[in-house]
Amino acid sequence: MTERTKRRPLRSQLWFNDPTAPDMTALYVERYLNYGLTRGELQSGRPIIGIAQSGSDLVPCNRHHLELAKRVKEGVRDAGGVAIEFPTHPLQETGRRPTAALDRNLAYLGLVEILHGYPFDGVVLTTGCDKTTPAALMAAATANLPAIVLSGGPMLNGYFEGERAGSGSTIWRARELLAAGEIDMEGFMEMAAASAPSAGHCNTMGTALSMNSLAEALGMSLPGCAAIPAPYRERAQMAYETGRRIVAMVEEELTPKRILTRAAFENAITVASAIGASSNCPPHLIAIARHMGVPLSLEDWQRVGHAVPLLVNCQPAGAYLGEDFFRAGGVPAVMHELLEAGRLDGGAITVTGRTVAENLAGRAASDRDVIRPYDDPLMRDAGYLVMGGNLFDAAILKTSVIGDWFRARYLSTPGDENAFEGRAIVFDGPKDYHHRIDDPDLGIDEDCILVMRNCGPVGYPGSAEVVNMLPPKALVKRGITTLPCIGDGRQSGTSASPSILNASPEAAIGGGLALLRTGDRIRIDLNTRRVDVLLPPEELEARRAALKPAAPDNQTPWQEIYRRFTGQLSTGACFEPATLYLDVITSHGNPRHSH
Repeated sequence: MTERTKRRPLRSQLWFNDPTAPDMTALYVERYLNYGLTRGELQSGRPIIGIAQSGSDLVPCNRHHLELAKRVKEGVRDAGGVAIEFPTHPLQETGRRPTAALDRNLAYLGLVEILHGYPFDGVVLTTGCDKTTPAALMAAATANLPAIVLSGGPMLNGYFEGERAGSGSTIWRARELLAAGEIDMEGFMEMAAASAPSAGHCNTMGTALSMNSLAEALGMSLPGCAAIPAPYRERAQMAYETGRRIVAMVEEELTPKRILTRAAFENAITVASAIGASSNCPPHLIAIARHMGVPLSLEDWQRVGHAVPLLVNCQPAGAYLGEDFFRAGGVPAVMHELLEAGRLDGGAITVTGRTVAENLAGRAASDRDVIRPYDDPLMRDAGYLVMGGNLFDAAILKTSVIGDWFRARYLSTPGDENAFEGRAIVFDGPKDYHHRIDDPDLGIDEDCILVMRNCGPVGYPGSAEVVNMLPPKALVKRGITTLPCIGDGRQSGTSASPSILNASPEAAIGGGLALLRTGDRIRIDLNTRRVDVLLPPEELEARRAALKPAAPDNQTPWQEIYRRFTGQLSTGACFEPATLYLDVITSHGNPRHSH
């Protein structure tokens, strides 16, 4: 008997082997025998390990977890545990309308209920597509059972006409070519299909690869897990080792509370800047921290992450793709570079039971074009800028995707560097944008700023990835493929648009973007981190007094519940009542008997 079982019986034995309640024990045990488990397994005191299965035909990015789970089970078995696989709520970014962000909190709630209400001693969290990773980590934080993340890995590199074709990024490029009349619909589809060559999630540094990299940076995955391409043999080997490790974590009582510390979150912010992570990462990481009870805000992203250099040369901020990132050393190589530069807390504990510094020994990068040295980065000060002003309290700007043309056109005015003014063109959601963007009466030129509102958590609902707006076709044909964009929604992590995103509070709840009108002048100043409409306060007050917010159109019961209880992107877009429930099994106890 181990020291752990001497101190405290396994939680699963409260279901499967409780001498004080033989009738309840019999009830729980008998039905799990009907597909071949034995009393010996269930009543032996071996850890019962849940495998939270996020893969299905509905979630192609995660579908290969249906096979990987077999290797997880073999690892659990060889380490002395018993594995029970169960489904989680599906989350597929490219399939769910109006947006998969609507279901992140729903998947979180469902997983919390499963972990709390069933006889698990630990859990393997299978992740991949964007929202599966934060949903799983948020639930693991709330339940605080031993938990470990097994990501599914990126697709193999895509190629089109001899060039790398990155998921998402290729579609944004094809959109430009279609608008310019250089390809037709068939050509558009051919380009898009070329970027999805194998099983796995996005092969660019979109939200999927970014969030799974941050799961590893947080210490919640085994070192090297995040970047292994889905079809590689190392992915199945990682699944096996993950299964083995979760059994040991149960024995060691190594829970998220010991891993997801303030130091771990600051490490993750630093890594996010260094890899050029998706603009969706700040709200997700803040949400995980809130469910762990760790204070974390957008200002922490500014304070900790802005002055970190961009080290990873991966689309959309660079040239390469996920397969190249893995071959260059992946997340451990990036973290090794940051640790050597004194930018990480090497003492943070991880799922290995060892510290970050111990895990990173000997993990230097093998390709210095893909993962650059700290003192020779692709860009210095490459983290997010956290913006404010009279249109919103908080928004983010991903500086690592500010290209040379954009910087020269908008941020290089002599005597007013890193600032510019423009005429606002306001759209009430993507339908309005698509209907009017090519309207010549709008007079859109290079001095305009495109604004998308009513696309936040309440307005859409769920906060849609719609802010990366293409300019009118007339400009695209002249080679102008990017205009400054502002919105209270999000944009795909695969987009290279340097947009100001996630504006909070959003227009739908009375945020300043609701007061904006086409033709208003806006000043954006990266030095002061402000975005302001150039109107006198009394004009804004008059507009606010006349404002009549539109009643939301709820299409389903969940949309109504979501709108009522979900907060803003600046604070994680959490299901707010759930943030009051921390470490629920310890603080509130195990659930009552079912009969």
